[in-house]
Amino acid sequence: MDQVQFVATFRSHLQDISKYLTRRVELSQVEDLASEIFEIAWRKRESCPEGFELPWLYKIAGFVVSNHRKKLSRRAATVPLLDHDRSAPSAEDVALDGSAVAQAFDELSAKDRQVLALLVFEQLSIKEIAVVLGTTENNTSQRLKRARERLAKNLKDQLSETRD
Repeated sequence: MDQVQFVATFRSHLQDISKYLTRRVELSQVEDLASEIFEIAWRKRESCPEGFELPWLYKIAGFVVSNHRKKLSRRAATVPLLDHDRSAPSAEDVALDGSAVAQAFDELSAKDRQVLALLVFEQLSIKEIAVVLGTTENNTSQRLKRARERLAKNLKDQLSETRD
């Protein structure tokens, strides 16, 4: 990817990356983390799979958000804060707030929640999710199938508990 292509990628996807970050971190951190993501993307631009720029950026963003949260938790461990959850609610939390689906979703593993969120909330295709996860399309399809099955089971369990 040359400089012109990178600038086009930046312009095309800055808003998507900012939305992704807004759902996962404090609003005041979005601009700094977006800058960090694109700085890393610039350095690694040669590894970007052609046609999959946005999923590639989501993959970088996932690592940046994870590192950001680790820094926050280390800081929270050394200096107690009144507000322990300093990140914005995730898109999943907002969309599912308080419902049986939310409870069923919360009971899933982090990996299951991730693959479902990429499909539903980020609206990525199987091929794009595979790029984000660094797996094959077949593996991604299988992960998604199993995550859906576990979500359905959790939801069935939630609904049967409410009837009892």
